[in-house]
Amino acid sequence: MNLELRELRCLVAIVDAGTFTDAGLDLGMSQAAVSRNLSSLETKLGARLLRRTTRRIEPTEAGVRALAIARRILAELDQLQRDADTAESVVRVGYSWSALGQHTIEFQNRWTEANPRITLELVRAHSPSAGLAEELVDFAILRRSPGAARSHGADAFEWQVVGTERRFCAVAAADPLAKRRTVTLADIADRPVAIDTHTGSTTLQLWPGIHRPTNDIDDWLNVIAAGRAVGITSEATVHQYRRPGVAYRAVRDAPPIDVRLAWRRGDNRPESASLLAIMRDLYGV
Repeated sequence: MNLELRELRCLVAIVDAGTFTDAGLDLGMSQAAVSRNLSSLETKLGARLLRRTTRRIEPTEAGVRALAIARRILAELDQLQRDADTAESVVRVGYSWSALGQHTIEFQNRWTEANPRITLELVRAHSPSAGLAEELVDFAILRRSPGAARSHGADAFEWQVVGTERRFCAVAAADPLAKRRTVTLADIADRPVAIDTHTGSTTLQLWPGIHRPTNDIDDWLNVIAAGRAVGITSEATVHQYRRPGVAYRAVRDAPPIDVRLAWRRGDNRPESASLLAIMRDLYGV
């Protein structure tokens, strides 16, 4: 049975309006169209639904049952439409360490202003792809090449650079280097460096010297605060993770770190254009 919504709407409108003519006016269709839709509905149901008297139109016994069901169906469809009209979409952006550092709050504010009906959720995900490969997020902020996450599906990623950040050295507050305004790579060449090999922006390929593996950002900071190693990190970490006992100093001769927005290949969500525009503006790209 292939019932049409307009047939149900005509049935309800005729009973509510009292005449075919008024029902047509309420529905924005002719009286003849209203009559045809009712006739079609009665044919499909195999029952007469309305009884016409000289004074009014009344539903038959079958019509009463059909009318109740029609009202319920139409009410639920109308509610579904209202929910769709008012519901907010959600876009989830993953990061493994520092989101956008000093730009994070402004990024959230600008997104809300530009996209008031789309909720932005920043999700910290401790994985090389910041949650992309695991399908925890729609986009990810990465400070290491997606190739570093190859075992997690990096070949399936697309990405664009949205900005660059300076590299900083993190040292214990009591370390002599903490007294300097800046340091060089030579100053730390012979020092053990704490590296989060899972998600950190400094990898074994970038640091061939002595290293101390750490599990996450908190472990990384604890090792450095204890004076067991120094760390090399992005400028965002300086703003996101200020920790007593840890001092950050710019590494003046280190290359900058690319900040990338990545997404799964082929997942061309419309929010990407707005994300890229806001991030690049914040980084001045």
